[in-house]
Amino acid sequence: MTDGGHTGAPVALRTIVREWTRLGVIGFGGPPAHIALLRRMCVEERSWMDAKEFEDGVAATNLLPGPASTQLAIYCAWKLRGAPGALLGGLCFIAPGLALIMALSSVFLSHHPPTWILGAAAGAGAAVPAVALRAASRLVAPSWLRAGEERGQRLRWVAYALIGAVSAAVLGAYLVVALVACGLAEVALRSRGTLSPRAMAGGAGVHALGLGGVGALSWVALKVGALSYGGGFVIVPLMQHDVVSTYHWMSGTQFLSAVALGQVTPGPVVQTIAVVGYAAGGFAGALLASLVAFGPSFLFVLFGAPLFSKARSNRTAASFLLGAGPTVIGAIAGSAVPLGLSLHFWWQVPVLGAALVWCLLARRGVVSVLLACAALGVLLAILGVGV
Repeated sequence: MTDGGHTGAPVALRTIVREWTRLGVIGFGGPPAHIALLRRMCVEERSWMDAKEFEDGVAATNLLPGPASTQLAIYCAWKLRGAPGALLGGLCFIAPGLALIMALSSVFLSHHPPTWILGAAAGAGAAVPAVALRAASRLVAPSWLRAGEERGQRLRWVAYALIGAVSAAVLGAYLVVALVACGLAEVALRSRGTLSPRAMAGGAGVHALGLGGVGALSWVALKVGALSYGGGFVIVPLMQHDVVSTYHWMSGTQFLSAVALGQVTPGPVVQTIAVVGYAAGGFAGALLASLVAFGPSFLFVLFGAPLFSKARSNRTAASFLLGAGPTVIGAIAGSAVPLGLSLHFWWQVPVLGAALVWCLLARRGVVSVLLACAALGVLLAILGVGV
C-alpha cells in the first residue's frame, strides 16, 4: 500500500503524468464531464479505486470550497501515489487548459485585436448569461433532493436561493458573506437539535501590476479558490464586481469574454481567473492568479484526504452545505443580471435570446452554444455590424 492508500502494484508517476495530462486536454464540459472521465479511468477501466472510495472522494470534494472536480482529480492521484502523485496529477490536469487560456487571453486582450476576434468575443459573451442560468438549473434538482421532504428545510432552501440571487445581482464582492452566513445559519439551527436529520442524507488592455495590484489580484484569486462553495460558475459573481467595478482591470464586455474562454477551454472552469490575471498584469499576473486560486485545492486534499472517507457522516459539514448549496445556486442564477447588463451591442440581445432557447429549452451543451454564438459574432463583424 502506498501513502495514498492504493492497494496492489504502485502506479508509476509517469503514468499519472500521462493520464492526468490527457484528462486536462480532453476535459471539456465542466465538472460533470471531469467526474465521469475520472470515474471511468480510475474505477471502471484501471480498477485503481473501488466505487465506494471514488464516491467518498466525490462527496468530500463537494463539501469543500473551491473547484470540486479539480480537487477530485488531485484526490484520485493522491490515492495512487500520495503527495507526489497529488501534486503531479493536479498540475497535469490544470496545465493544458491553463496554457491554452493564457494564449487566447493574449489575443483577446491585445491592444488592437482583429475585428473578427472582437466579433467572436462579443458573440460568445452574449451567451454567457444564458450559460449561467443553465448552470444554475442543472444544480437545482440534486440540491432540492438533498434538502429532503421536510417543509421547513424546503422553505429555507428557497430563502437561501433567493438570498444568493439577490446578493449576486446587487452585492457583488460581498456575495461570499451571504454564502458563509447561510451555511452557518443552517449549522446553528441543526446544532440546536430543532431539525430532523433526515435531510442530511445524500451525497481595456493589460495593466502593469504594482505591489498594490499584486495584493488585490491575490485576494480576488483567493476568494475564487478558497471561498467559493460549489466551484465552477459561482466564481462569476464573486469576481465580476471586483474585476470590472472596483479595480477596473477589464470592461464588462471583456469580462464576458473571459467567462466564455473559461467555458470553451478544457479543464476546470476556475481557469477563468487566469484571464483576469492576464488583464491585470500580463502573463505574470495570469500565473500569480492561477497559483493563488488553485493552491487551496492542493492544500485541502494533501491535508484532508485521509479524512475524506468520513465526510459523508460529518453532520456539521453537511449542514453547512445545506445552507450554502442553495445560496450558490441562487447566486449563479442571479449573476445573469449583471452579466446581461454588460452587453454592449444591440445585436447581442437577440443572440442572448437564442442562447436562452438553446440552453434552457433545447438543453444543448454549453461549449456548442458558445462556439455557435462566437461564429455568429465573427460573421456579423465581417458584414460590418458594429463590434
